[in-house]
Amino acid sequence: MAVTESAVVPVGREPEETREGSPGASEGARAAHEGILRRQSARESAARTYARALPIVPVRARGLTIEGADGRRYLDCLSGAGTLALGHNHPVVLEAIRKVLDSGAPLHVLDLATPVKDAFTTELFRTLPPEFAARARVQFCGPAGTDAVEAAFKLVRAATGRSGLLAFTGAYHGMTAGALEASGGASDVRVARLPYPQDYRCPFGIGGERGAELAARWTESVLDDTKSGVPLPAGMILEPVQGEGGVIPAPDVWMRRMREITAARSIPLIADEVQTGVGRTGTFWAVEHSGITPDVMVLSKAIGGSLPLAVVVYRDDLDVWQPGAHAGTFRGNQLAMAAGTATLAYVRENRLAERAATLGTRMITELRCLAGEFSCIGDVRGRGLMIGVELVHPGTPEGQAADGPRPAAPELAAAVQRACLRRGLIVELGGRHASVVRLLPPLTITDEQAAAVLDRLADAVGAVARGGSG
Repeated sequence: MAVTESAVVPVGREPEETREGSPGASEGARAAHEGILRRQSARESAARTYARALPIVPVRARGLTIEGADGRRYLDCLSGAGTLALGHNHPVVLEAIRKVLDSGAPLHVLDLATPVKDAFTTELFRTLPPEFAARARVQFCGPAGTDAVEAAFKLVRAATGRSGLLAFTGAYHGMTAGALEASGGASDVRVARLPYPQDYRCPFGIGGERGAELAARWTESVLDDTKSGVPLPAGMILEPVQGEGGVIPAPDVWMRRMREITAARSIPLIADEVQTGVGRTGTFWAVEHSGITPDVMVLSKAIGGSLPLAVVVYRDDLDVWQPGAHAGTFRGNQLAMAAGTATLAYVRENRLAERAATLGTRMITELRCLAGEFSCIGDVRGRGLMIGVELVHPGTPEGQAADGPRPAAPELAAAVQRACLRRGLIVELGGRHASVVRLLPPLTITDEQAAAVLDRLADAVGAVARGGSG
């Protein structure tokens, strides 16, 4: 794929720094880089994640590009796990933050009303599906998406008087206790788990519309069978596209069935749009693909314009909370609200959701062509600029149908991630067994930058497929 270097690195910088073996920074800068990494390893907890797979020390960033302390440059397709809808340090975000700082406005106000909050709420409601926005209420939570998930659970339990929850296999809703219980990796389960439809690894072995229909019927059976062991729950939570679960888009017809099933039984439906929101999947909110109106939406990541912000938006008749029923010291982050307002408006005014749909379709098509070249790619899937490439063992296991899903290959996925990093490309891993290479580029990525990303990813997959270390 032909790429113009000006699309990959900022003007005035040498592009060779993004490639392995390039001269990069001085020996002193490299030593400082290594020293920072050593001190991080010595001081920080064993729970750190991204730092293990991505041993870089970012010092400057703009748009898609990150520069490390060692002088090397990278194309960032992690984007803060989807937080950076406009990429790093977008001018409209920086201007919004500076405006608040220069105004003398208070930066911490708990949940008091401010012009900054009013502007954010107005812009947020402008972007919501109209039927939802017409009767919506918003609660500002703690600064992370998991805080909003906890608030949503508390809300539907208070509104229904029930306690149980329905969630789906492969889900990820956060790292606090309640959010983890609803996620796919839960060990102490107090949430009923339902099958999430997918094509490549269909829980019923058939995929497609028939697989989605069986998943819906299973849900109905669990709810209507008086001996299922699952009492009527307080709510159902689902991701329109499972992110950490391996970039699995929910079929639109199945989403509509979930809405019908929950509405018929007075079960509030919670849409977790923490990663899928703000244009990421090709519509402003991922629920718009199916046309459903949820009862509750959980929002974070991109809505803060790169700064910590999380909200739960819900139908007004669920608003039964007493004052103080849910709170958080840092729920009034003025800088995040200003940055979020600028981001939401920029995505809306520049039709970046539509752009994500068009470019994402093109990238997925090219990646599926790559899958035809390398048998270690089992599946390519996604929606908009939320893309997953599942790595599998190339051979078909004995006794398995040739057209069936092959065993996941997390070691190959990790090798591809390392090979990408050496080529100046940052990607994330996810999915079952961490075997899915994930692409979450900013919505502002250009055609030329997208070509560069695909070129480097293809080069990395080719090196790993040929048996090299990448």
